[in-house]
Amino acid sequence: MDLGITGKVALVTGSSRGLGLASAAALVDEGCRVVVCARGAETLTAAAVALRARAADPRQVTEIAVDLATAAGAGAAIQCAIDAYGGLDILVNNVGLGRGATITDTSDAEWQEAFDQTLFPAIRASRLAVPHMRRRGGGVITMIASIYGRESGGRMTYNAVKAAEISLAKSMAQQLARDNIRVNSVAPGSISFPGGSWHKRQQEDPAGMALFIQRELPFGRFGRAEEVGAVVAFLSSPQASWISGASIPVDGCQGRSLI
Repeated sequence: MDLGITGKVALVTGSSRGLGLASAAALVDEGCRVVVCARGAETLTAAAVALRARAADPRQVTEIAVDLATAAGAGAAIQCAIDAYGGLDILVNNVGLGRGATITDTSDAEWQEAFDQTLFPAIRASRLAVPHMRRRGGGVITMIASIYGRESGGRMTYNAVKAAEISLAKSMAQQLARDNIRVNSVAPGSISFPGGSWHKRQQEDPAGMALFIQRELPFGRFGRAEEVGAVVAFLSSPQASWISGASIPVDGCQGRSLI
């Protein structure tokens, strides 16, 4: 299916690997011009090379190494899209981190880190992107959240910031509909990709992970990053023109939420 987004300009944050890279790849495949960004320059460059290799035109892909946890980093990423391609149509907020343990064992610094590394990058990038989208007559913003933002589970700090991202997306969707800007969140389940936490656990404890799959994953396998990327590309397109304010699980029926 041609999603009708050829030539659109997209910025995907946290896109040197995993879900961000898969989202960028899906958008490149659909003919978008894509800016990828992350903190690690070496990994980011490798990702950009791989994306250019699959692009119809290598000029579709631009990379910038920035720290999205800072206001300056968010501003530089948005400006890179404007300088490279003249505008911005699609923003995928994928940066995220959450460390800590129980309520009594998680420090203020760990809580602050979770919000600084996950929620504030999405807030800043979205705030900066909206004026550019308004100038182009609309746009699409997608938050990469988690099923553990929709229901309890996972690390407590991660649970909290992903729930906040889903709430943020809903509020933004209601505010920005008049500007023809759609906002959604995608809620992946357990996705395994090289370098990711689930992949590492599979290598370290294959027997334990086999039990986890049997108990928690109805399809008998982990999800794949490209399965999330495909949904991001669809939501970025006119094919999803009446979807805004939604939280879309991409979890192979792993989640227990009824909504």
